[in-house]
Amino acid sequence: MSLTAACQAEPDTGKAATNNATAADSVTVENAYARAVPPGQPNSASFLTLVNTSDTDHSVKAAASPVAVTVELHTHTNNNGVMEMRQVPQIDVPAKGRTELKPGGFHIMLIGLKQDMKAGEKAALTLTFEDGSTTTVEAPIQDINVGH
Repeated sequence: MSLTAACQAEPDTGKAATNNATAADSVTVENAYARAVPPGQPNSASFLTLVNTSDTDHSVKAAASPVAVTVELHTHTNNNGVMEMRQVPQIDVPAKGRTELKPGGFHIMLIGLKQDMKAGEKAALTLTFEDGSTTTVEAPIQDINVGH
């Protein structure tokens, strides 16, 4: 009987895990990095790719990092030929899709840096999804030539 009980328990556990999957379980972060800036610079930015493996759309609603006083989700828009940066309420990640955060597009602003952002070091980033679940990544700090 113990063999039968063990066999019956497995499908229930699998179902519970599937039904309780969070956005953080379904969305992975790839190629995360933060921009190195000269000492004394007040702001930097972080870039990454979000990959959604689920059949449900998800969104990043907030970000946080111990390296900055304020962390905001941003995008660039073209306003009559002038590129302008603006805060956005969320960054969507479509079901079975990818959303790239890159220079000139969506990105994470690190405002009021608490430390120098030196190439070769790392910056922790915590992303909060629409369901309240979170994921934290260590983003390598890199020199990049694209202005912000």
